[in-house]
Amino acid sequence: MKIVVLDGYAANPGDISWESLSALGDLTVYDRTTPSQVLERAQGATAVLTNKVVLDAAVLNALPELRYVGVLATGYNVVDTEVAHQRGIVVTNIPAYSTLSVAQMVFAHLLNITHGVAQHAETVRRGGWQTAPDFCFWQQPLLELEGLVMGIVGLGNIGQAVARIALSFGMKVVALTSKEASALPEGVCKAKDLKQLLSESDVVSLHCPLTPDTRHLINRETLQWMKPSAILINTGRGPLIDDAALAEALQQGKIYAAGIDVLTQEPPRDGNPLIGLSNCFITPHIAWATKAARERLMDIAVKNLKAYQEGHPIHQV
Repeated sequence: MKIVVLDGYAANPGDISWESLSALGDLTVYDRTTPSQVLERAQGATAVLTNKVVLDAAVLNALPELRYVGVLATGYNVVDTEVAHQRGIVVTNIPAYSTLSVAQMVFAHLLNITHGVAQHAETVRRGGWQTAPDFCFWQQPLLELEGLVMGIVGLGNIGQAVARIALSFGMKVVALTSKEASALPEGVCKAKDLKQLLSESDVVSLHCPLTPDTRHLINRETLQWMKPSAILINTGRGPLIDDAALAEALQQGKIYAAGIDVLTQEPPRDGNPLIGLSNCFITPHIAWATKAARERLMDIAVKNLKAYQEGHPIHQV
């Protein structure tokens, strides 16, 4: 079997071995592949693995030997699954590999915002503590999480992990979810709608899938429902937020701060209005990327392909 990985660098920049995957066939790994290179590199492959390289209808139909597509991520919108199914191409994804890492990033952002960790550390680095008249100082209000309301939009694996951590901090947790109230984890209350969740929450964390209904879920109207003291965290999908509307709300003090790991366009090429705002903290889509999470990703990718080879595909989409 000829196996081609089109964009392996993000998942494995060199700190994880490809050996277990190469044991399943003739493996070629490309760090990155541009759209114009896809057909040449994937030609003749039985199995193609992709993270963000798009395999649309035109590409799939131009690869007659392709039988398997492994998406090196949970989301699989980069593949035209309808055409794949029509052609009998098995498509798999990798669910739940980054749950703990993403939940950890939610609180990395939240703790940085509530205590100004990066800001104070940088001030000390520049000599600010050495010249201070007192034994301590702070440059912003320092906020305690105990008793604050954490609103979670989407209560899948990651949302539930965030809820557990929030509860351990003594926060109250309310969730917007399709689950019945009786099925929610202990300590988690169900919001009747988005307006209730946003208006009651001190912290809002987004963990819902990106669909036509959730695109720009956070917009000029819904931002009006939030408290001026509220903190918004997005480690889900960039287009859940209208970037321009959020930038306006942050600049006008309609909400207190935002911690964001994802943007509508990645990398941001066109002067995203959120970049540079003092109360918006942006990380470059790294919530998923701890080594432990990427090792799980690699392990599941290998198991997915092996299961396909043995005739019983798993994690098929």
